[in-house]
Amino acid sequence: MCPLQVLRAQDLAPRAYVISPVHSNAITITWGFYDGGVDFNGTVPIANAKGTYYVPIFSYYHSLNFFGRSANITASLPYALGNFHGDVLGQSTSIYRSGLLDSSFRFSVNLMGGPAMQLKEMAEWKQKRLLGLSLKVVAPTGQYSGTKLINWGSNRWVFKPELGYSERWGHWVLDGYAGAWFYSINPAFYAGPITKPQSEAPIVSLNGHLSYDVKPRLWLSLDANFWSGGVTSLSGIRNLATKQTSSRIGGTASFPISKHQSIKFSYSDGTYIRFGGNYQNLSVAWQYSWFGRPN
Repeated sequence: MCPLQVLRAQDLAPRAYVISPVHSNAITITWGFYDGGVDFNGTVPIANAKGTYYVPIFSYYHSLNFFGRSANITASLPYALGNFHGDVLGQSTSIYRSGLLDSSFRFSVNLMGGPAMQLKEMAEWKQKRLLGLSLKVVAPTGQYSGTKLINWGSNRWVFKPELGYSERWGHWVLDGYAGAWFYSINPAFYAGPITKPQSEAPIVSLNGHLSYDVKPRLWLSLDANFWSGGVTSLSGIRNLATKQTSSRIGGTASFPISKHQSIKFSYSDGTYIRFGGNYQNLSVAWQYSWFGRPN
């Protein structure tokens, strides 16, 4: 079981489909704090499972012209460290984990309302309605051992196609996303003294965000999501108790601190969690952005 694996469908990212000028670049360093529990729903002999961990993430963003449409790519490399404890077969147990998480790569392209524009054109453009499509790929680069139940890596590939909508009315921006997570097989999932192949059914996810521009580059957002699915199977035997049907709600605030720098704060908590991680999450992200072709 990867603690971050069960959080992937919980992502809350406002303004993910708002476009930027061609050759925009940004480096973002995020520090995330998670505290809460994991509901295994009787699927493993662990009760009262809780964890507190930290996730620093390094990300690089670049926008480009994709056949006349605005597009962008984002690559992220996360690391994690934290403590977990619970009752295993009635005996209290604690562990510490530190290591790389699975890296992720996202390609997004605008389908309607957002042609590829240079910086000067963008300054005169006003957003109305945007429609975009993205594909996120999570590579199995995180630390993983088939002899351990708690791992940072998931030992499998993950793919998330998503359709995104964004519309502006004056200072207000409404975002909505609909996507699905698809998982390859983990050939070495921990199953006691041996490993077994584990598969997972797709998870459908929905996101909604309502944000308000206080002034240029300073905005606030209310965020919510819902996801369902993810029934797992070991050696082809399905376990219906692993189905996830959950949601989270939170808020985001972004502040400019210089011409090229900004800082973003976000907080979220579970409203209803059926199987998986139910964590309070507080994140702080520093971003440095610039225009021009990368050298």
